[in-house]
Amino acid sequence: MKGGPVDGITSFLGQEVEIEISGKTFISGILIDVGLDILVIYDGKQYLYIPLIHVHCIKEKLEKEITEDPPDTLLIFNESEPISYRKTLNHSKGQFLELFITGNRSIHGYITSVLNDYIVFYSPVYKTVFISMQHVKWFTPYSHQLTPYTLENKDLPVVPTNFPLARSFEEQLKKYEGKLLVFDLGDNPDKVGLVKQVSNNIIELITANGQKVFWKFIHMKTVHIP
Repeated sequence: MKGGPVDGITSFLGQEVEIEISGKTFISGILIDVGLDILVIYDGKQYLYIPLIHVHCIKEKLEKEITEDPPDTLLIFNESEPISYRKTLNHSKGQFLELFITGNRSIHGYITSVLNDYIVFYSPVYKTVFISMQHVKWFTPYSHQLTPYTLENKDLPVVPTNFPLARSFEEQLKKYEGKLLVFDLGDNPDKVGLVKQVSNNIIELITANGQKVFWKFIHMKTVHIP
């Protein structure tokens, strides 16, 4: 909407700003671009793509710290058209990324597919991971000279999923009923178990000790097969 809050944020373009995002995380850098649902920050070393859904506050940084001009080489894409979260994810496919999801945890690898409300991400550590788009806090592209864990490119083939993908995150999880899954990168032992049922936004898990646990689907950020 003309004159709305997003238009107000654009008044900070080219300036150093401070941003608070979900989880009481604070980021500062030069505001490079603003779309309807995403913004781009250069923190002095790399570009951070931050979905606006996680932005709590943005303000001008009074004590400037960045003295060098941002390089163009690390931008995911540079077009005259307005950027968007989904467009940026699609442009990122096959490019090495660091993606922050929960707390201070990040996952390294690349996007192979972008669906309605989740992405399919290939990680050298976790292999194929399904990630809810609403829980991505920010992501940043690697320098073209770097790869995750300094692995050789031959060790990081783009591995497309060899099974059909559902359009929604919940429908994809229903395909794994009766299978052992790891949610949210396995930080919580109650989020590792056999999926009994996915129904009405609730996931029923059986944990390692046989305990039955119910999780609300909306709070699940990632899932992968161990």
